Amino acid sequence: MSFTDPIGDMLTRIRNASNARHEKVLVPTSRLKVRIAEVLREEGFIKDFVLHQDGPQGAITIVLKYSGDREPAISDIKRVSKPGLRRYVPTDSIPRVLNGMGIAILSTSKGVMVDREARKQKVGGELICTVW
Repeated sequence: MSFTDPIGDMLTRIRNASNARHEKVLVPTSRLKVRIAEVLREEGFIKDFVLHQDGPQGAITIVLKYSGDREPAISDIKRVSKPGLRRYVPTDSIPRVLNGMGIAILSTSKGVMVDREARKQKVGGELICTVW
């Protein structure tokens, strides 16, 4: 089965698992998905992730993060740029998510990075998703 939006599928799996209070979620792997998982870990939205190299594609197990009273660290995660409508933003138009409380993940010419890092390096790119 082929997906038209594998990144959207990954984000939906994370959102659904987080809302259902699951401990971890399994997604098929790709280099972009691994980099998005790294950014989410660096920003404190997930605990960790583990790569599994079984079969031709492999998988990523993402360990979700919760507070002491089982509130998820990810309140919402939304796909912005979709296969049917790509959304590219210049440096001065990179959105601030919840006035800096959330993050926007961008794919730039210098790699996948968070909105604040893209502003610092003065690069724009494809706005992949927003997380808060």
